[in-house]
Amino acid sequence: MQRIRLRYTKRGRLRFTSHRDFQRAFERALRRAEVPMAYSAGFTPHPKVSYANAAPTGTGSEAEYLEIALTEPRDPEQLRVLLDESLPAGLDIVEAVEARTSGLADRLTASVWELRLDGVDPADARRAVEAFNGAETVEVQRLTKNGVRTFDARSAVASLESGETHSSPADRPTDQPCAILRLVVRHVTPAVRPDDVLSGLRAVADLAPPVPAAVTRLAQGLFDEETGTVTDPLAPDREAAATEPQPAGATATATAPA
Repeated sequence: MQRIRLRYTKRGRLRFTSHRDFQRAFERALRRAEVPMAYSAGFTPHPKVSYANAAPTGTGSEAEYLEIALTEPRDPEQLRVLLDESLPAGLDIVEAVEARTSGLADRLTASVWELRLDGVDPADARRAVEAFNGAETVEVQRLTKNGVRTFDARSAVASLESGETHSSPADRPTDQPCAILRLVVRHVTPAVRPDDVLSGLRAVADLAPPVPAAVTRLAQGLFDEETGTVTDPLAPDREAAATEPQPAGATATATAPA
C-alpha cells in the first residue's frame, strides 16, 4: 500500500463549500482519475482518505491537507495533475508527496491567517490589535451545539499584526485602502478561529467591520516556538525521499559502461 499526502486550496467562490461538499467532490475526482484506492473493510467500504483540520465554511485556504491510501504505486506528481484536472477550479491540488514519515496530523499545530477588513481604517485596526495583544485574556462567546460557550481567545494567538493595502480593480469596485490582519493561532481545544479573534477585537476595542471579513488560511503546520513561524508539514516527507539511498541495482545500471 502506498500513501500520498496532498495539499489543496479553497479559492474564490469555492471557499463557501463545506467540508462535506469537498469530500463528495474529491471522491468523484478519485473515480474520474481512476485512482487505485484502498478501501475500508466491512459492509459499507469507503475509500481510505484521511482529512486533517479542515478550514471553516466561508474561509479561503491555500493550505488544506489530506492523505490517501493506494493499492498500487503511482507517481505523486502525475497523480496530482490527474486529480487537479478532475476537480472544479478553486478546489486545486497544488502539491503531492509520498508519505514517508508518520503523523501528518500531529504536525498541524498552528495556522497562519489573513483577515481582510474592508471599510476599516488601518489606524483603527492597529489600535485594536495593540489592545488585543496587550490583554492577558480576551473572553469571547460562541454558539455551539451544546449552547453558548465562553472561552479565552487570547491565549491561542501566537501573533497578531495589522497592515493595509489597496484593493485590486479586479476584485473590488474601488481602490480605497482597507485593513489587513495577519494572525498566527495555535490549534488548541477549544479551537480558536479567526472569527473568534474578530469577536475579541470587538470586545477590547469596539472594532466592528461594516462588512464580513474576507478570511484566508495562508499556511498551517508545526509551530516553531523559537522563531514564531509555521513550518511546512510536508517537508519531512520530501527530505526523507531526497535522502533515501538508491537500490544497488539501479546504481550499478547507471554507472555501467555503454
